[in-house]
Amino acid sequence: MDSIAIIAITKNGIDIASSLKRHFPSWKVFVPSKFRQDGKDIEWFEESTTLKIKELFESYSALVCIFSLGAVIRLIAPHMKDKKTDPAVVVIDDTAKFVISTLSGHLGGANELTEKIASALSATPVITTAADVNKTIAVDLLGKEFGWSIDESSSVTKVSAFMVNEEKIGIFQDAGEKDWWLPKKELPKNVHLYKSLNELSESDCKGFLIISDKIIENNEIQNRSVIYRPKTLVVGVGLHWDTTKDTIKEGMNFCLSKFKLSPKSIAKFASIKKEADVKGLQELSQEMNVSIEFFDKAVLSSINIPNPSDVVQTFEGTSSVSEASAIKASGGELIVEKHKFPPNLTIAIARRTN
Repeated sequence: MDSIAIIAITKNGIDIASSLKRHFPSWKVFVPSKFRQDGKDIEWFEESTTLKIKELFESYSALVCIFSLGAVIRLIAPHMKDKKTDPAVVVIDDTAKFVISTLSGHLGGANELTEKIASALSATPVITTAADVNKTIAVDLLGKEFGWSIDESSSVTKVSAFMVNEEKIGIFQDAGEKDWWLPKKELPKNVHLYKSLNELSESDCKGFLIISDKIIENNEIQNRSVIYRPKTLVVGVGLHWDTTKDTIKEGMNFCLSKFKLSPKSIAKFASIKKEADVKGLQELSQEMNVSIEFFDKAVLSSINIPNPSDVVQTFEGTSSVSEASAIKASGGELIVEKHKFPPNLTIAIARRTN
């Protein structure tokens, strides 16, 4: 988590907050100024706790509140929006017996934070989310540690309910990390693996988990699925110094659409190292929040590629940019050979191997 605020409003709470500060020095402690003491690494606030909670709720990724659960709920309720944007909220009682995951348990990380704090304080963690209690797959967290994303069309709530109620769930995976089941033991008894989408669709499963970098065109499967996008694709780009962002984006999207690949699975761009960065590629990288890896022409010249070009050799000093850079950056195999977009763009796509 990027930023964590501890709020204490009693003398015991200050002691607990100080203990947490020793364990987690980067966390900030906030206490009403009426308790001000010298020598404490604490930010004393003059405003009411109601106003301070609002400020911290909107500016920190997690709040640790050392006072009653009921009071915390009343204070944060006016500011809650949704589980994708709300910060994690953890509550600790005034004697540090219990650490309670209160808000944004999964996506916000409150459950994980609760376990960490409870361990530091030798307290009892209280976690009530069904997936954790039942020791089953947390549908909204699957692959989070690998940077996977979930398609907006996914039926997360519906499939999560199927999962915790032990309805039959089918899983199909054709891309991405294989070791996503962190307990590293047998899957829950209601979860079954399938070798193809056809097998999946013909099964009697209530819901599906699909881990793929390919577009799923079957609407019946889509409507019953959570679709995860692992970061497996590397887009190799051959371009001129004045190739625009829109030109690159248009060529990339053409290739993705033609080969039914998801843009959410793009891990990085790859290209040749030039004397100056190509502005268009830099702009697209920033827009999509996708990094770029550049290679010297000597490195690219050593890569075995299917479509060498004498023209590219003449101008770049290597017979391939898009294919060679995609293969090199992915460490995997080329799945979209070079596509030319006159006058000065080529696109190729490779898939990472894990």
